[in-house]
Amino acid sequence: MISKNQIKLIKSLQQKKYRKLYQLFIAEGVKVIQELLNSNYELVELFTTQELFPNVEKSKLNYISEAELKSISALVTPNECLAVFIIPEKVKIDYSNTLQIALDDIRDPGNMGTIIRLADWFGVQNILCSEATVDVYNPKVIQSTMGSIARVNVMYCDLKKELLSAKVPVYGTLLEGENIYAEKLLQPAIIVLGNESNGISPEIQQLITHKITIPRFGTLQQTESLNVATATAIVLSEFCRNN
Repeated sequence: MISKNQIKLIKSLQQKKYRKLYQLFIAEGVKVIQELLNSNYELVELFTTQELFPNVEKSKLNYISEAELKSISALVTPNECLAVFIIPEKVKIDYSNTLQIALDDIRDPGNMGTIIRLADWFGVQNILCSEATVDVYNPKVIQSTMGSIARVNVMYCDLKKELLSAKVPVYGTLLEGENIYAEKLLQPAIIVLGNESNGISPEIQQLITHKITIPRFGTLQQTESLNVATATAIVLSEFCRNN
């Protein structure tokens, strides 16, 4: 059974202002929830229609009907379970020995989630985000990470100030940059990726020390740009191959 107050709270967490107010977020689906349970994220409550999580404390476990799950789910088709977790405090980033990603105003939740999955795949532990970048705890972002959010630290900050203080090479993906396949890619470093429509902002472009581009190989050469998540995959793959 789920109370009206629980329903009200959970539904409110679909909005950023309430996630910020309560410092809570929701996750749905067995895989995503299990990944978070196996991490340092702290569970508040878990709602499920089946016996899927035998190791969860009984005081935090709620068995509900499919109709009740539908009433709190952010998905069109609810996925057996939903959990509420505490948003952790910021973790200070050490730039001295690793590769980092910086996102300048990424807006699409699907792109954000895919970039987090890519960071997890290629061993990038930290992602810096401008304040205008989509909220990592947006339910659509959490869902599209497929659990990788459990292993990647995402920090929102004054991106300009953070890049200035990092003291490592800053790479930026720009159309007028140098061919990434011909460049020696250094680590530690920060890779900046820009907004889906406008690319990297002029203010952040000024801080880029190494401009790189993914060249087009098509005969007509008419495609304007790559999807930012696709570009992230190529860039991270090339950095890892070079090191």
